[in-house]
Amino acid sequence: MKKILIFAGTTEGRELSEYLIKAEIPHTICVATEYGEIVLKESPLAKVHCGRMDREELEVFLTDDSYAAVVDATHPYANIITENIKAAVAKVNRSYESNILYFRLKRESDTEILSEKTKYFDTNEDCAKALEETTGNILLTTGSKELSKYCVNDSVKKRLYARVLPSLESISLCAEQGICGKHIIAMQGPFSREMNEAIIRQYKITCMVTKESGKAGGYREKQKAAGQTGIAVFVIGHPEEEGQGFSEVCQELEKLCGRKTGRSRKLEIILAGMGMGSRRTLTKEVQAAIEDADVLMGAERILKPFEARIEKQPFYQAKQIVPYLHKLQKEKVLSDNLKIVILFSGDSGFYSGCQSLYAILQEQVRVGRLDASIGILPGISSVAYLASCIGESYQDAAIISIHGKEINNLARRIRGEAKTYLLMSGVEDMQRIGNLLLEADMGECEIVAGYQLSYPEQQIKRLSPEECCKWKGEGLYTCLVKNPNVVKKRLTHGLPDENFIREKVPMTKEEVREVSICKLRLYQGAIVYDVGSGTGSIAVEIAGISDDIQVYAIEQKRKAISLIDKNREKFQLENMRPVEAEAPEGFNGLPMATHAFIGGSKGRLKEILDALYQINPSMRIVINAVSMETIAEMKELLTMYPIANKEIVQMQVNRAKQIGTYHLLQAENPVWICSFDFREEQRFI
Repeated sequence: MKKILIFAGTTEGRELSEYLIKAEIPHTICVATEYGEIVLKESPLAKVHCGRMDREELEVFLTDDSYAAVVDATHPYANIITENIKAAVAKVNRSYESNILYFRLKRESDTEILSEKTKYFDTNEDCAKALEETTGNILLTTGSKELSKYCVNDSVKKRLYARVLPSLESISLCAEQGICGKHIIAMQGPFSREMNEAIIRQYKITCMVTKESGKAGGYREKQKAAGQTGIAVFVIGHPEEEGQGFSEVCQELEKLCGRKTGRSRKLEIILAGMGMGSRRTLTKEVQAAIEDADVLMGAERILKPFEARIEKQPFYQAKQIVPYLHKLQKEKVLSDNLKIVILFSGDSGFYSGCQSLYAILQEQVRVGRLDASIGILPGISSVAYLASCIGESYQDAAIISIHGKEINNLARRIRGEAKTYLLMSGVEDMQRIGNLLLEADMGECEIVAGYQLSYPEQQIKRLSPEECCKWKGEGLYTCLVKNPNVVKKRLTHGLPDENFIREKVPMTKEEVREVSICKLRLYQGAIVYDVGSGTGSIAVEIAGISDDIQVYAIEQKRKAISLIDKNREKFQLENMRPVEAEAPEGFNGLPMATHAFIGGSKGRLKEILDALYQINPSMRIVINAVSMETIAEMKELLTMYPIANKEIVQMQVNRAKQIGTYHLLQAENPVWICSFDFREEQRFI
């Protein structure tokens, strides 16, 4: 196996060693100090040499072992050691007819001036001279070896706070220059923007001195902290011009050793709610995430306020985002992670696309398609913002989103609440609400409309339904509908027979209807087929239980369909749909049912049950039967299906009718009610 020699003096050198270990490539790593040795990952594949070497010592070291390549990962400002390494490699290749490859691992630079108060200097001496013209405390982050150049002038020296490595050598060098006590900040990086900010504020820093140390050296985090605190930044030198990036060096070593390092770019993904859109309403946490981001994603409107320096991609759907994340991860090998923030309007946990995307990304991580950490940050919802603007609470209100979607029984929902907050799209939704309230005889309602909330053009308007119908002005709206005449919602079904428009169409009687519906064991979001619906009384009762249940009233007679439609309109049930067709053909094209009530089968009970079983072999079924023939057929058919929870009830209802001073009982026809669950097993033949 070919061996690699690394001269480390930077984070990249340590990381390169870690990934060569991962690829099982033996190597030697040279560090100048004991502290440099301490931070290295221990491995039998990584031999460590500690101590500085001059050019002659380097030549001897190179000849002691057979190295295929030398990687110079020393600090970009350590010019002397770089020249010595290059010269030693060249001499050994000439003298021993070797072919040791030399790679200069160039630190990835970040040349963006993120602070407006940035000045560049060619040398430390030039920078130290410029500091004499400043006032206030100075944070020196160039390291202990350059400290003496900043201690020549006493006015500068007494204002210095030196951030150095926590090694005995560094602290000794500080002491030699008379820097001691709280003026020494002995810490190991890298430092986040928040840590830099904390140090700047703690020590009342007015100027930071740094080298252009690239991304791995924390240059961007220093600049961002300086921008946040408004201090000056004095930068020594400029980025390296020669050398290869981490990705390129890894790829060359892979070819040379015939191994893959397995190095991949890890993604740090934050899904963030950004409020209504104005930057003023960002939480501090979301603002910090955006400032630290390498890539921002979201709808174009959301991305618009942010600086061009950040890569922006107008993606907000998973089908756009996931392929792009795959591309970013595979694009090239990097020494640092990539920070991605995906922005959602409002609050990430409140009628947001955040949850569905989060589930998709988590699955991508689980199956190994993405190497990523995923977090969620909340934002301020438009409902909370509007409520604060108008002094209204929202914990006692209904909250409904009609943004880009149809909602069943919206008028019924508003009628049952004193306050309803509506998340809306644009002016068309405003007009729609006005018309809806007028059609439902709710003209007494007041609409409090929040227009372009948080933006400079924000307006709060109090409108009547009539004014809403005529409203103009495209934009984003959130509304509160205040209803002074609340109609309490029924918690149970149980409408009297006389409430239905009936004419001469057969109808399931009230008591039988209520028991049959109970046997269905309905739940929120259920989809119900009412087969042989007649007047639609069963469908009406079920649809009235919950606005989130969808009912399909299947009936072949035109006159009955007309009655079903009239009853649907009378009770204002948008979650009930008449279907003019004979069963089971009428099931075609309908959403998969969770429940079915069979009130009439026209002699086709077997065909109907076959079709229902094919549609959903876990469906809940209730069948009503009044004739002996249907009862006998039903008993026979149930032996042909895998079923559970079977129950057969014979129900006899007697009604008291007053004749003169007497109450006489009149019997209704007896009804058999059969209920059961299909089980998802092989059907019996």
